[in-house]
Formats: sequence, C-alpha cells, structure tokens
Amino acid sequence: MSQTVLITGGTSGIGLSLAESFVELGASVVVCGRSQAALDRFAQAHPQALAVRADVTNADDRAALLQAVADRFGRLDVLVNNAGTFEERDYAAGRNPNATLDAEVALNLTAPIHLTGEVLERWPSPDAIVFITSGFALVSPTRAPTHGAVKAGLHGFADGLRRQLAPQGHTHVLEVLPPSTDTPMNAEATGKKLTPEQVSAVTMKALRQGRNMAFPGQTKVMPAMLRIAPGMLRRVVAEL
Repeated sequence: MSQTVLITGGTSGIGLSLAESFVELGASVVVCGRSQAALDRFAQAHPQALAVRADVTNADDRAALLQAVADRFGRLDVLVNNAGTFEERDYAAGRNPNATLDAEVALNLTAPIHLTGEVLERWPSPDAIVFITSGFALVSPTRAPTHGAVKAGLHGFADGLRRQLAPQGHTHVLEVLPPSTDTPMNAEATGKKLTPEQVSAVTMKALRQGRNMAFPGQTKVMPAMLRIAPGMLRRVVAEL
C-alpha cells in the first residue's frame, strides 16, 4: 500500500487501532490529537508516521494539519474522521444540561464536516473518506440524546456526500457504526463492549470490499431490526 492516510483522534481507541492497521499495510500514516503525551507515545512507537498536535474544532489547527500532510507526503488518499466524544445529558432532571453542548456538537459533527470539505478542496479525488459514527446514529440513546443527534447528523452527511461524489466514480465514502467499544471515552460504561481491534478489522474489510456502511459486532442486526421490530430495538437501546 502506498496510500497516505490521515486519522483524527488516532492516538487511542479505534483511531489508534486503525492507524496501526494502516501502518502494517505499508501506508504513510498521519494521526492528530490534542494530547501531546499520547502523540509522543505514538511517534515513538511508529517513527515512520507523522503525529500532529491539532484540535480539529479549530480552523487554524485544521489548516496547519493539512499543510503538514502536504509538506511531508504531498497528498492525502484516505481521510478517517474518528475523533469524537460521548456526553450524557438528562433533560428531565429539571436543570439545564447544555453546559458543554457546543463543544460536543463541534467535535462530533461540525469538525468532521469542515475537515472533509477542506480535504476535498486540496485533494478533490481521495481514495476514501471514512466516518466513524455509532449505532446510536440510527437509534438515539435515552441517556445521551444529543450524542444520538450529532451522530445521526454525521450519518446524514456521509449519505449525501456519497451520492454527491458518486459521479466521479473514485472516492469511496464509508460509514462505520460501531456499538459500545472499549475506549477511553467509554471507560466508565458497563456491559458488553467490542475491542478497538474488532472495530478496526471490520473497517478495513469494508474498505477492501468497497462497502457503503459497516456494522461491527451487535450493530449488524440494527438495519433488519429497524425494518421488522423497531419498537423492540428502541427498547433495547433505551437500556444501554
């Protein structure tokens, strides 16, 4: 593989597992994140890769990130929009739960849309654009309705973008909808979790096969259940 791959939030969790998968295939890998310590650990483990400190919600940081990719590798072939957060919000508790709402929307929704547009301005025909959303994009969790909202928004963007780029016949737009995964973001969550490596393996297979959507683990039953038993699915998700 001679592709250049940029993975946001690529120093931990699903992003790190994807970065290591691409490195193993011989790709030129760029990761970005906000933790300098995590970036330093990644750079030490993978000296052939590029680790850039960048907050993807910041326009100047995004511009500097893409310039660093251009300076080092000259092109970008695969963009993986992975960085995100999970926020529980209780609107029935009788107090305003929106203290960090703007930051959540910025990181989970508007930042990947901005970055995708900026990538396409520089490199109009990348091989692939990947969005790591969530099974909650299809059924919103009771304990985190805004998380469902932003992931549903990114799901809609990926769907529309795929159809816009289809006439070019070159760029593969893949959406990955994992269930709860054992990442720092979900450290306090209980119940069954996939490993980042399991999500990464499903993602890499979907890229090879040119699939539009990938459903790791238990999310693979969601499309069918939404057709035949939507009420049951929503009751299950309500308990997550």
